[in-house]
Amino acid sequence: MRSAARHREVRHAVQALRAIVLRELLRFWQQKTRLVSALVRPVLWLAVFAAGLRNVFGVAIIAPYDSYIPYDVYIAPGLIGMVLLFNGMQSSLAMVYDREMGLMRLLLTAPLPRWWVLLSKMFATALLSLVQVLAFVAVAAVLGTELPVAAPASLHALFATLACALMLASLGLLLSVYVRQLENFAGAMNFVIFPMYFLSTALYPLWKLEESGATWVYRVAQFNPFTHAVEWIRFALYGKDPGIAPLVVLGTLVVCFTLACRGYDPQRGFGALAQRGTA
Repeated sequence: MRSAARHREVRHAVQALRAIVLRELLRFWQQKTRLVSALVRPVLWLAVFAAGLRNVFGVAIIAPYDSYIPYDVYIAPGLIGMVLLFNGMQSSLAMVYDREMGLMRLLLTAPLPRWWVLLSKMFATALLSLVQVLAFVAVAAVLGTELPVAAPASLHALFATLACALMLASLGLLLSVYVRQLENFAGAMNFVIFPMYFLSTALYPLWKLEESGATWVYRVAQFNPFTHAVEWIRFALYGKDPGIAPLVVLGTLVVCFTLACRGYDPQRGFGALAQRGTA
């Protein structure tokens, strides 16, 4: 009896995961301009910005590369990170919208552990991020920026991308605890997206920051989890050791998800504190 009940619980949890993921995929499919808008930013950076600085790193060989590289090849992993970052933050907007419309209340009152519902939402976001990344890599190849996606290390690169997508989705989940209304979303994102992106190695290596004398930018970039996300993807693409990057990414994922679960707990989380403060 106990094993049968346990089996029903597991089956119910898997069905809930599938339902949430399919809902997000269906929403993505119905919003046909969403993929285009997700690709506009990184493609513009690749086609316009990188074109003017194509040979800026031709004077040095930097890890994980074994030879001189054009600038568009260097920033491609950073632009993959951009896709993951913006989709993770867009998931935060979707969570706020669902909460205002009452959909999240229905999900969170389902006979399932709260953490499993949030994990399902996070996994759906990461899956959509991977779809957008694959589309960006295809467009980049058309533009002449080819990444070693068919190399033996491609599975490591795929896992790194998925882990980074989950980390940024967990960050979006945590932010949705604090962003109480849609009107406040744009302002909150300006304090998250742009600092995380520009204070990282997405556009320039750390040694360039240190060499230029931007010491504080260099220090902040070292502690920025998005830096480690980009570096993990970059090193994984070329089959090199990413150092501590996986530990930072996975550690940030666990911390953000744990805090988000606590925040969505009406008894002890940040949501409850916010409600008390506005009461």
